[in-house]
Amino acid sequence: MQCIGQFLGILETGMLSQDSMSATPQSNNTLDLRYMQGQAVLPCLIAIAGPTATGKTGLSLALAERLPISVLSADSRLVYRELDIGTAKPTLVERSRAPHYLIDIRDPTEAMTVAEYQHDAQVLIKQIHDTGECLPCLVGGTGLYISSVVDGLQIPPVAPQPGLRSQLTRLGQVHCYAMLQQADLKASQRIHPNDAVRTIRALEVVYVTGLPLSAQQGRHPPDYPVLYIGLDGEPEALKIRIQQRTRQMIDHGLVAEVEQLCQRYGADLPLLKTLGYAEILGYLAGDYSLAAAQQLIVKNTWQFAKRQRTWFRKHDITWFDADSSSLLEDVWITVKEFAAQ
Repeated sequence: MQCIGQFLGILETGMLSQDSMSATPQSNNTLDLRYMQGQAVLPCLIAIAGPTATGKTGLSLALAERLPISVLSADSRLVYRELDIGTAKPTLVERSRAPHYLIDIRDPTEAMTVAEYQHDAQVLIKQIHDTGECLPCLVGGTGLYISSVVDGLQIPPVAPQPGLRSQLTRLGQVHCYAMLQQADLKASQRIHPNDAVRTIRALEVVYVTGLPLSAQQGRHPPDYPVLYIGLDGEPEALKIRIQQRTRQMIDHGLVAEVEQLCQRYGADLPLLKTLGYAEILGYLAGDYSLAAAQQLIVKNTWQFAKRQRTWFRKHDITWFDADSSSLLEDVWITVKEFAAQ
């Protein structure tokens, strides 16, 4: 494979130490880009996935110092403006180290469907491929976002229907699942009877399109090679990472961010019901102390991380230990092997 074989000269220059994953950009990045001037880069994609708090952003920025890449966020909340601290959004300084896309492209009151994300990501990847100047690097922990690109999921372009969802929720999961068995038996066989989110989504698609969800799904993988990298680690190590990041979010002003969002959009803003924001909202409502809110965020984030781990383990991913002292070098070897295929 020659998709990034053109960078083999780069691969042997500007090697960084593990400490450089948090360092400022080095001048060798500019030299790398000059070295590549006038040489075309054949289409391919690097994807970096894994549970929350495993250091995906840090790894992508370290790679950006060795290889010309453009980072495409694959996080369902980073698309929203004003949600910065609670989403662990890369800072402006971090984003200055490599081109970043699919961040801050929606207002908090605007929904973004997986189908819309897939379209935007595919358009950007094609544009990056067409320039031939760098490689697209998909980075994030939203499984459906990544799968929509890497696996080429065929996704019904059905926007969320809040009114319908509210009605279905009131009916209860037992009733909704029975309805799904009647309307789309194949979909019901792939959805756990207790999975209310996927059940309601399947019913929503049937209601809007008049066709079963199962009849509208499929896969059309991209015609370019994909290097699919995953970061994970021992459960206890990941718990410590989650605790540290939660404490940092509180220290960096998460409470003030939630207050501002409430003042501007109201406490009923759906995004304020999501992880990190909902717990602080409870604190502001006087339901518990800030310390209790912090503990809740850690607990709920860990539960979320476990679900992410389950999702990603079903996919063909090359895994790396997020806490390994040789992480960057191990990934770098894999990148070079990918280039040599």
